[in-house]
Order: sequence, then C-alpha cells, then structure tokens
Amino acid sequence: MSSPGHEPPTIAQVRVNPNRLPISITGSTFVIAANGFSDGPSQPLARFLLEHGARRVTTITHPLTADGPSEHRLTSVANGIETTRVRRLPNRPPWTYAFDPVVPLRPPRADVWFGFNCVSTAQGLVHRSLRRVGRVIHWNVDFVPERFGRNPLTSLYDRLDEDCCTRADGRVELSEAALLGRIKRYGLTGEVPVEVIPMGAWISETPQSDVGRLGNRRIVFLGSLVERMGIDMLISAVGLIRASGSPVVLEIVGGGELLDRLQRRVIDECLSDVVVFRGFVANFAEVLEILASASVAVAPYDVDPGSFSQFADPGKLKAYLSVGLPILLTDVPPNASELEREAGAEIITPDAQYLATRIEALLGDSDTWITRHHAAQAYAKQFDWADLFTERLARLGICT
Repeated sequence: MSSPGHEPPTIAQVRVNPNRLPISITGSTFVIAANGFSDGPSQPLARFLLEHGARRVTTITHPLTADGPSEHRLTSVANGIETTRVRRLPNRPPWTYAFDPVVPLRPPRADVWFGFNCVSTAQGLVHRSLRRVGRVIHWNVDFVPERFGRNPLTSLYDRLDEDCCTRADGRVELSEAALLGRIKRYGLTGEVPVEVIPMGAWISETPQSDVGRLGNRRIVFLGSLVERMGIDMLISAVGLIRASGSPVVLEIVGGGELLDRLQRRVIDECLSDVVVFRGFVANFAEVLEILASASVAVAPYDVDPGSFSQFADPGKLKAYLSVGLPILLTDVPPNASELEREAGAEIITPDAQYLATRIEALLGDSDTWITRHHAAQAYAKQFDWADLFTERLARLGICT
C-alpha cells in the first residue's frame, strides 16, 4: 500500500527492463485467463483495468472442480458493452484441463495477457510467439509442491510451470511463502520481474459486522468443502456448544466433494437446526452480506505438513477481515501469526472441544469482540484492491 512520499511509480519512471517501456492501462487491451468462478484476484483485476480506461478486457474462465460450474466462459467488455460466449464440455479435472488452452481456439489479440495458472499462461505464451499478444504475466494463485501426488502428471505440471516462470514477461505470487517455495523448487534465478500481490478486497464497499450481531450467536465458514479445511472438527465443536444448552448457528458457505457427506452427518446427529449449508454462492456481494451478518469466522485448517494452505494467502481470511469479523484459525496459513498479532485473530489448537470453548468465550465477551473487530478492520485497509493493483502492477510495467 502506498504511503505519503512513496507514490506508485508513473509510466515515465517504470521499465520492466531497459529495453521495454511500460504499458499504460488507458487505451490498452487485456486478456485474463483463469480457472474457477469464485471471487479470486482475476475478477477484481478485470474491474480495475476497466475502471482505469482499458479499451477492452476479455476474461476467459474455465472450470476448476468437478462439482463447480462446468462451462468455459469468454466475456469481453469494450466501450461499456459486454458480450459473453459459453462452451460446455466434459468436466473431469485434472484430465479435462487439457481443454483449457484451446477454448477458445483463437482468443482476442491483447497488449497484455494475464494467465492465472501455468496452463493459461502457456496459452498466452503461444499467442505471444504468434504476435497476437504483447506481454504475458504469469499470475500464480497457489503453490502446491506435489499438486497431483508423486506421479508423472505432477512432473509434467512442474515442467510447464517452470517454463512459464522463466519465459513470461512478469510473474505474480500470492504470498512470500509461495514465492520462496517456487524459487526453491525450480531453482529460479530472478531474471523475470516478480511481485507479491496478496488477496485483497474492495474495502470501501464491503458491509461491516457490528457488536449487535453477537446476539445472533452466528458462526460462519467460507470455503471449499474438502478434507484439509477441517469442517468435521467445526461441526463437532458446534455440536458440543449445542449439547451444552447454548444457542448457536453455523452457516457454511461453499460447495465441494464433502458436501453430501457433511449434510448426511448433520442430519444423523440431529444438528439440522443449527448447521445451515448455503452451498456455492456465485454472487460475492451476497457472500459478504452473509459474512457481515455473523459474529465469528472460523478457518480450522487441518494441520498437515503437505497442505498447500501453508503457502497460500486464503481469500476467505481477507473476506472475513474485510467485514470486520474476529477469526479463529489453526496455525496453517503462512500469515496466521501475523493475523493473531495484528488483526484480532486467534490461533487455536485443532481440537473440537477447544474450538467450542474459544467460540463460546468470544461470543460471551463484547469488549473483547469489539477490540478484535476494530483490529480486523484496521488491518484490512492495507489490502484494498485499488491500492494493491496500482502500486504493484506499476512495478511490473503496467501503469495507471
């Protein structure tokens, strides 16, 4: 985030390298290629580029998970007019990721191509070689040392990712941990400019929780329902609170491979009146309203040395912070200690009884809740999307 006396570089001051002038967003054309329809960095980036005068922004969105939307969508916005094309193909990740580089077969020309994974970046590099794209930015939204396990598919992915890291015109990492992890794994030497751009939020537009929500005794979880997220422990904790006679409601926002099993578990344990499954919510503004109506946010990641969350900057945490929610989380994300120190979060041990105790303690102490609420709000301000993009894209030679 820029500070007085340290304004973002201007076009006249920035060069990607001595032989390449920076690109002004105003009047330029962009392609953003990504997987997944949730509110990751690609959607805010498209908005930012359009708000700063881009002539055209084309977003290519591919399926990410088997249980999510299965369409390939191309959306272009130019002169305030939006056009969308949709292609539906089989969706069985990771094998059907092979469709991504050829859908569409001939994307629009662009001054800058942003690829939000190595498959999408490789597509941009091909079109750069055909002189249909000017520059390619390899934007990594995660780092997974053994993405598909120890098998040839992981080796193939690594080779492609390393190639993108060394051939792109610039690179973005989501966290310092991911930056260092990728450097170590591939032995990168730093010829390609790289910036860390963490998850952010449109801070001024985000609804805010308040101390009056404590009366609702509402807990919220946001994220994919997969094993490493610790959902079973969270449901057990809520069951313990309910068994003690205290009122509580848990809202789970997100879909995933565990959804059916978790729903059956809640029914079997007679918790349907206190555990609400919202499923995948496509409208992120609605997600934020759900978060702001809660009292406590939980991120109970499984403590697993192989979890890629240890390299990530989970979007859920920034979403929680942006609405001013106190967070209870396990010590897995690389910024967990910083969040506890500066953002009103609390690191918990991965134990259902302990989690239940800490939830009860927070719900029952309005003074502590207010203090942690204000800490979350203050910490979140440094992650406003407009500030992050303005400053850090400029250092990659893409200037407002």
